[in-house]
Amino acid sequence: MNDVMILEWWHWEIAGLALVLLELAVPAFFVIWFGFGAMLVGLALLVAPGLALSAQIGLWVLASVAMTVLWFRVFRRSQHKTLVGTAAGEVIGEVGLLVSAVAPFERGKVRFQRPVLGAEEWACMAESAIAAGERVRVVSVEGSFVKVAKA
Repeated sequence: MNDVMILEWWHWEIAGLALVLLELAVPAFFVIWFGFGAMLVGLALLVAPGLALSAQIGLWVLASVAMTVLWFRVFRRSQHKTLVGTAAGEVIGEVGLLVSAVAPFERGKVRFQRPVLGAEEWACMAESAIAAGERVRVVSVEGSFVKVAKA
């Protein structure tokens, strides 16, 4: 009697879901791509049920590696890196959006598109009143806040 392991489409879906859930326990953002790869094989088996086991495993490895490479090469690179440890002078000139209005000698809040000195939002001060929603430029870093002016 020849025992050949036959994997159904739902086996791949369950394995994929288990791998995606495993990512919650092992937050390396790596296992998730193998889970998505398994789910893709499950969908492929649903469309083409006669796929051989070696082809299924090959598709799973290929899809998982392709998604992992795509994440780390393309999407991960586009994320902005924080500027923790940068000299304050390198931040001067950064443009942000005023979240809350600022008046002379009163603090407001500015949000940057990418983290500036480790944070996306900073308390700010300005020499003149600036309404919320205005674009502002950093003129100096003064301790725990940035000094801004209209951009």
